[in-house]
Amino acid sequence: MGAPSSSLRKPEVSGSGRRNPPPSLPAAATDAAAASFAALTHKLDYLDPADIKRVRDAYRFADEAHLGQFRASGEPYITHPIAVAGMCAEWKLDAQAIMAALMHDAMEDCGVTKVELIERFGAPTADLVDGLTKLDKLQFSTKEESQAESFRKMLLAMARDVRVILIKLADRLHNMRTMSAMAASKSVRIARETLEIYAPIAHRLGLNQTYRELQELSFQYLRRWRHAALSKAVLRARGYRRDIVDRIQREVEKAFADQGAKAQVYGREKTLYSIYTKMREKHLSFAQVNDIFGFRIVVATLPECYLALGVLHQLYKPLPGRFKDYIAIPKANGYQSLHTTLVSPLGTAVEFQIRTDAMHAVAEKGIAAHWMYKAGGGQVQDAQRLGALWLQSLVDIQDETRDASEFLEHVKIDLFPDAVYVFTPKSKIMALPRGATPVDFAYAIHSDIGDHCVAAKVNGDPVALRTELRSGDVVEVITAPGARPNPGWLNFVRTGRARSKIRHYLKNMEQEESQQLGEKLLAQALRAEGLTLPPADAPDAPAGSLWQQLTRWSGNRTRADLLIDVGLGRKIATIVAKRLAQLMVEHGVKPDALTLTMGRYAAADDATPTQGLVVIDGAEGASVQLATCCRPIPGDPIVGYLGRGEGLMVHTAECGVGKRLFERDSERWMTVDWAEEPTRAFETGVTILLKNGKGVLAQIAAAVSSAEADITHIEMGNEPASETAELQLLISVRDRLHLADVMRTLRRASAVLRVTRVRP
Repeated sequence: MGAPSSSLRKPEVSGSGRRNPPPSLPAAATDAAAASFAALTHKLDYLDPADIKRVRDAYRFADEAHLGQFRASGEPYITHPIAVAGMCAEWKLDAQAIMAALMHDAMEDCGVTKVELIERFGAPTADLVDGLTKLDKLQFSTKEESQAESFRKMLLAMARDVRVILIKLADRLHNMRTMSAMAASKSVRIARETLEIYAPIAHRLGLNQTYRELQELSFQYLRRWRHAALSKAVLRARGYRRDIVDRIQREVEKAFADQGAKAQVYGREKTLYSIYTKMREKHLSFAQVNDIFGFRIVVATLPECYLALGVLHQLYKPLPGRFKDYIAIPKANGYQSLHTTLVSPLGTAVEFQIRTDAMHAVAEKGIAAHWMYKAGGGQVQDAQRLGALWLQSLVDIQDETRDASEFLEHVKIDLFPDAVYVFTPKSKIMALPRGATPVDFAYAIHSDIGDHCVAAKVNGDPVALRTELRSGDVVEVITAPGARPNPGWLNFVRTGRARSKIRHYLKNMEQEESQQLGEKLLAQALRAEGLTLPPADAPDAPAGSLWQQLTRWSGNRTRADLLIDVGLGRKIATIVAKRLAQLMVEHGVKPDALTLTMGRYAAADDATPTQGLVVIDGAEGASVQLATCCRPIPGDPIVGYLGRGEGLMVHTAECGVGKRLFERDSERWMTVDWAEEPTRAFETGVTILLKNGKGVLAQIAAAVSSAEADITHIEMGNEPASETAELQLLISVRDRLHLADVMRTLRRASAVLRVTRVRP
């Protein structure tokens, strides 16, 4: 190729982990060999000649783009893309993916545009490279926000094309393998990010080999001293236990030979990170971890897996409760094997994993096995299907979550490696993260079922919605048409899908209610000016023109946004109404005397603003809240405080907290009153002083029940038992008359000495 264009060659640019070394660098000759295309060629023998030629063109393009750039270790930068492409070639990815791997940093670090890549290598390859490119060129308020947005872009690109994440994982793995030249602070940050995000993604997609290596390398940089100490301990143990491992392997191979069964027997060793995790979680010393070594049995067909299990159980005694059949019920990432733990000749526990060749490919390569075994068996297709289900869930979460940090939080929640397997009433198996509840199950089936869920049964018995599900449970969800998600569910749901759906629903409901409240407040404030609120007409109608002018003045994009701001207290209704009245007068609308009379609401106290009346009936939702300091109930004189961003907060007229807010921010107060017929009961606090004795709580509960009220919360002090005790009750009542009836009934109880309503 000729000389590269100015958009490609940027020798002085030094990105992450890059620097320009002095010309006398001694390793230049060996580096040049590593940077050549020959280092990759022998891995591409599965591609046809035309594809290899396209990959070679991509290599030349990337080589010129990175000319003059060096890694922190001093190697030419092109060695990194070649290594990443080599890992992708081991997974037998197609030519487009190998080309994207070679050029994955070209857009980010070399000024190459997506248009150039489309013209030279086609849109599919350019899309892959674009999906791998971070968003550093955009302006974000914080580094965390930038990082979260980059993750979101990558994960959504991955949901459209899984090759994006496979290339990204290869990129991260090579960076981790060559991170020794990096500054300690930077290596710790990258290792933590790898452990929290990339290793779980590799596990979720079934790339167990990559997952284990990413964990191990992250552990090495995050816990250097512990890694070194454990490494020495394992080396010593390897020496002590080599004889027993060899003996078990010989005995197992002989047992299979005696039965005439063909099987490959491999010894395997736990990773240092998994040993460290087990020691920390179970509070064990290294000497107490006795399953450092295990064995893997690989056979030809699925029935032979169960025959192999029989051979092993005849040879050594199995430990009860330590057998798992992941063939009948695969893990969420497609993993299939039989797991059994046997007692070795020395009395220690040894785990055996039994699987077929195809299962082994899926176990090690996960979703990448799809390319390795394109014509392969059902296990590979299952892994592909399960991986695709999770990727689709990312798109569903994105639809409800516009905030990048929130999206990343949901994805982290969904990256749980452990799973429980539960059944629908029709015996369909569903995989959920450990700790999942019936609400997670409901949202996993369909968002409408989750939104309208009211109760659940597990194995035929009614259970609380926060109950943790266990493997094998049969779960039935009961719905009601009028039900809606409860904000309290966010405290216990475990799946990102459920969390994002609940938040999305509540956010929409809050905005809808705030808009209705804002419209009501603005209409009442405008009535005080002798005008009625113009309708939300089409933009070309007179009313539409009014709203456009008003939203431009207020800085809102739409009429709905303005009304939501008024309903949440971000904008004062009287000020907005005065501006709207001015615009209406300019448009020739004159104040109406009757409307003006209706708007002048005469208050008994001159200090109370006369902004119009808001009626409280208990059905207002999140936009109107009753203050917990004074807990007003129908019959109490009340006032409303329009907080900044919290909607309307209702206090009793004598509430001390409310009075202090009024003194500080009087223009945000408005007159409110109770509806003639409230739609629900209201909570208020009652303090009871009683004689301590047997059965006093039962007396109190019976008295409240006989007065047709409910106790919603009960609290006793921490004082030691004495002759008297004080109870704090939250009681649900219709109004003040009902409360007075409840208090009279309580006073008649023989144990009760005094009953008072809680005042702020």
